[in-house]
Amino acid sequence: MISEWARQAIDILDGERRQIGVTPLREFPLPAGWGVRLLMKDESARPGGLKHRLACALFHDAIVAGRIAEGTTVVEAAGGAMATAQAHVARLLGLPYVAVMPRKSSGADVERLGGTCRYVDPPLAIYDEARDLAERIGGHYVDHYTAAATVEWRGASLADELFGQVGACPRWVVVGAGTGATSAAVGRHLRGNGLPGRLAVADSENSAYFPGWAYGAADYATGMPSRIEGIGRPRMEPAFSADVVDLVVPVPDAASVAAARRVREATGLAVGPATGANLWAALEIVTRVRAEGVGGDVVTVIGDAGPRHLRTCHDDVWARDRGLDWSPHAARLARVLDGDASW
Repeated sequence: MISEWARQAIDILDGERRQIGVTPLREFPLPAGWGVRLLMKDESARPGGLKHRLACALFHDAIVAGRIAEGTTVVEAAGGAMATAQAHVARLLGLPYVAVMPRKSSGADVERLGGTCRYVDPPLAIYDEARDLAERIGGHYVDHYTAAATVEWRGASLADELFGQVGACPRWVVVGAGTGATSAAVGRHLRGNGLPGRLAVADSENSAYFPGWAYGAADYATGMPSRIEGIGRPRMEPAFSADVVDLVVPVPDAASVAAARRVREATGLAVGPATGANLWAALEIVTRVRAEGVGGDVVTVIGDAGPRHLRTCHDDVWARDRGLDWSPHAARLARVLDGDASW
């Protein structure tokens, strides 16, 4: 039997979803006469960006199952947008929150939301440390990469909202893959409803998703971390459903930086490089649609935006220190968006 606190917590989550409403679609400017619209679903309008949907769903599932109760300390092995989104949800529910992250990460956003950060080294030690910490203090370890495989969206996934918003089914939907939960939700929506749209996944360097999908190897692993926050994984995660993905587009990390800057030029939003990877892959898809002579809509996602990205992919020193020469990719984007049909 569910507790009164659990009922109230679920009501709070449902109430926030209603208050946020539908996130907007922004049209990215393409040359006139291309016959294709490129739409960007702006998930930065949600607290914590795209990861906010998954964070809410994971908390809901854990509350219903009794793994999170009143006063439970929630522990996660994550940094960046996922940790920020979970810290937001934990504060909303009045729960203590601890994010275990690599030593070089910044937990400023988590701490701003009332959470606590624990920094460990080497980076891959965060998972064991988070699991052990939760066991020691009687907390709940979210383990979002595993839990995302079975999360119950309750009609609140990006796919549920997107397809009701666009109207006619897009030719393609392009999303990045971190946990793999978003691409799985979109792909299953397309397949389950017999829709003609296709799904592409933008992937970063060092990630296992592109080679794992290409080789049909569900256990593929690179062992190397992604440099693009929010997408790419050193292994194929349980939530990634390769069978509903039509194409995985590998995106050079430097191209993600160049494209993030292009999104900022077009929208004024200081987006992260994961959004840049989405745009780069979406423009590759746009050229395919044009070559087929069919026209229609291509939809991708603005994952998150905020001042912190001004200190990363929008900063020349940050990019140079990481060996990311974005300027050739920016020149390529300028050429294509000035009307050159070739990609």
